[in-house]
Amino acid sequence: MLIHPTIDKLNSMRLTGMAKEVRTQLETPEIHNLPFEDRLALIVDMEFMERERRQLATRLKNAKMRQNAVLEDLDTRASRQIDRSLLASLSTCQWVKKKHNLLITGATGAGKTWLSCALSHTACRLGITTLYHRLPTLMQELDLARHDGRYKKVMKSIANADLLVLDDWGIAPMSPEQLRDLLEIIDERYHKSSTLITSQLPVANWHEALNDPTMADAILDRVLHNAYKIELKGEESMRKIRSKIDAAETM
Repeated sequence: MLIHPTIDKLNSMRLTGMAKEVRTQLETPEIHNLPFEDRLALIVDMEFMERERRQLATRLKNAKMRQNAVLEDLDTRASRQIDRSLLASLSTCQWVKKKHNLLITGATGAGKTWLSCALSHTACRLGITTLYHRLPTLMQELDLARHDGRYKKVMKSIANADLLVLDDWGIAPMSPEQLRDLLEIIDERYHKSSTLITSQLPVANWHEALNDPTMADAILDRVLHNAYKIELKGEESMRKIRSKIDAAETM
């Protein structure tokens, strides 16, 4: 029996995992000692894993994360005062499934963006659609989108993400129109999906930073409700530490 036409058909139907496993079995004579059911299970398993891999790659690409980070590489030294039990809980992404928020604060270089990207990567691996934005850049993008007809499309993509990351919250002043955009984003996601926010400012200073008491009340009431909080600490910037490690590795 000619198997190559069958492999071609599998590929044409985008069953590439099955096609790869069939080829592997053809090149492994001892595989024929296994019962047909076991060989079929291997073929189906390979297709399942291939689809999982492609879906993860798509989620990671669409997330547009700023850094390629994974929790397995997290520095949890005592000086950083990271609550390991909280981190372990967050790594299950149950907080996302329960539509809770996460607020990460700390000084410049403390690793806020890195941690947000690492948690986002974990979410992607668990099948959660994720979208990363620097808040100042997002506000500028919405200003442009409002004038070129993309506004509804951009807002829809933000609303549809299971997990939205808003990095660099509070580092740039926002216009009244931008505050309205931010409120719409937060309100649309309230009790429907999760938002992860990073900021150099302590949470206690967010209200003042928004510079509009009424809008600040409305936004923060929704953001702070059911929110986990992580305050990253450390005497030395993680960027400086990383630079020292990279320099040592090149010596």
